Amino acid sequence: MKVFRPFIFIAILILVVSLACGIDFGDEPTAPPQPQQQQEQPQQPQQQEEQPTEEQQQQSSSSGPFFTEEFDSDPNWYYEVIQDNPDSDPDSVSVEFDDSLMIFEIPESFLYAYYIYEGYSYDNVRVDISVENRGVNSQQVSLVCRVGENGWYEFAVQSDGLWFLYAVSGGYDRLTNGGSNDINQGKAVNEYSLVCDDDEISFFINGEEPKGSPYKESEYSLREGGVGFSISALRAVPVQIEVDYVKISEP
Repeated sequence: MKVFRPFIFIAILILVVSLACGIDFGDEPTAPPQPQQQQEQPQQPQQQEEQPTEEQQQQSSSSGPFFTEEFDSDPNWYYEVIQDNPDSDPDSVSVEFDDSLMIFEIPESFLYAYYIYEGYSYDNVRVDISVENRGVNSQQVSLVCRVGENGWYEFAVQSDGLWFLYAVSGGYDRLTNGGSNDINQGKAVNEYSLVCDDDEISFFINGEEPKGSPYKESEYSLREGGVGFSISALRAVPVQIEVDYVKISEP
């Protein structure tokens, strides 16, 4: 797994705080006419167009800057688990791909599993995700944009009805937060969206834009980077989340 310094730095910082706090043919001359005695030429076998194998058909749709990833197989994005509890093991998090779903199972508390697409560096971008909760009702789903050496922006939605917007750069700096009645609680499907457009960050919950969006950000001014999402366990476990798709598009 390649080293992605922003996540390593944040992971170390969070763990330290937790411990402290408890890529020219010319024209040929015309030949004289020949007698019309034609010799029958053997027929050449028709070359059949090569069909893609089943494995090729199942390869990831993650290509180019804008696409929808439906997780028919592992697209091999960057994966990292951040630990916010010294007693929890990041290796306990399991991820599998089944039935066009990316399924996260997190059995221990305060573990944050990030999945980041690094195939393109985006300045202005929109990210949409559809998830279904199959575990406890206490968990968090986040969308991130402009993930780079200096940090990233993160829109986090908790199943209890709360949401947060962070600038993550040397730590999690809360830019704004609020609550929403548009979050479907319990074992339900939710769709979240994050738009990073110049200095404005907009976010949506099941198609509805909560109060506080768009947010005008001028302090950190993160310019561009990767995009992705995270699935997090908070206090209650186990967390099981099924990710149906992630769509990356122009804002």
